[in-house]
Amino acid sequence: MNESTQLMLASGAGFVLSSFLGPKIIPLLQRLKIGQSIREDGPSSHLAKSGTPTMGGIIFLIAFVVATTIAVGLNADMGIIIVSTLGFGAVGFMDDYIKVVKKRNLGLRAYQKIIGQFVVAMILIHYYLNFSGSYPQILIPLLGEKNLTLGVLTIPFLLVVIIGTVNAVNLTDGLDGLATGVSVIVFGTFGLLSLRLGYVDAAVASFAMAGSLLGFLIYNYNPARIFMGDTGSLALGGALSAITLLSGTYIFILVIGGLFFAEALSVMIQVGYFKLTGKRFFRMAPLHHHYEQKGWKEIKVVWVFWATTLVLSLTGLFILS
Repeated sequence: MNESTQLMLASGAGFVLSSFLGPKIIPLLQRLKIGQSIREDGPSSHLAKSGTPTMGGIIFLIAFVVATTIAVGLNADMGIIIVSTLGFGAVGFMDDYIKVVKKRNLGLRAYQKIIGQFVVAMILIHYYLNFSGSYPQILIPLLGEKNLTLGVLTIPFLLVVIIGTVNAVNLTDGLDGLATGVSVIVFGTFGLLSLRLGYVDAAVASFAMAGSLLGFLIYNYNPARIFMGDTGSLALGGALSAITLLSGTYIFILVIGGLFFAEALSVMIQVGYFKLTGKRFFRMAPLHHHYEQKGWKEIKVVWVFWATTLVLSLTGLFILS
């Protein structure tokens, strides 16, 4: 099977499976009363979404795993990606379970979530180093594809990148279709990037996730019939982390995934500014809620953020060319 066939099969299978699973899983979650509880301090316009089924990430995760297995099978590289995706997804699942079943709106406590993410990140790093037998290289853009090796600083660096990426993606999931659409663009771009650099398995996984998310978007677009929950958003961060780990494209994630990090940075600024001054820097954080509070319609915020991500992705591809 040639590369083009693998990529088309992965994305196509992901889309078909995800779009097929939606009508099967949504009613099941409704019967189990696995509905989203809305933050009391969030935008008042979101209160109408209370009770919408959550944990929908299982739809595109099933589709993703099946699609990659069909297109490539299981090997060391794909194992790293799947372990990272499902490992972080499991942390998100526990968070969603506590919110939905235990009726504790904030889910896992912050330190519990970080510990869980740290454990999964260390498993991922150990898994990668064990199979690769060497420290990963970092692709430095605009320097003729020069690679940098960090040596003993590798593990601390990877921990920051992985956990930072996972939480940045998680914070973006706050509006109907926002994180899903942004992720479709980001994974599609990393698929092209990985293919250009010769990392076929990473490219296949990227296209499989993009296709799976596109199928999920049918049900997640405004007005959403289902939310991905932390089950989905943390898993997406895990998948993206593993793909950048395999391809050495850590720096590119700051450009292509810039919207994710802008969302995370807005939260950090908001918290820090409030502690220093007792006032808010943004009307509400993360950033997408700030624009809602300024009077933007939810759909407008989503489309503007999608368009921003597309521009950032094209910029990332241009930098590599």
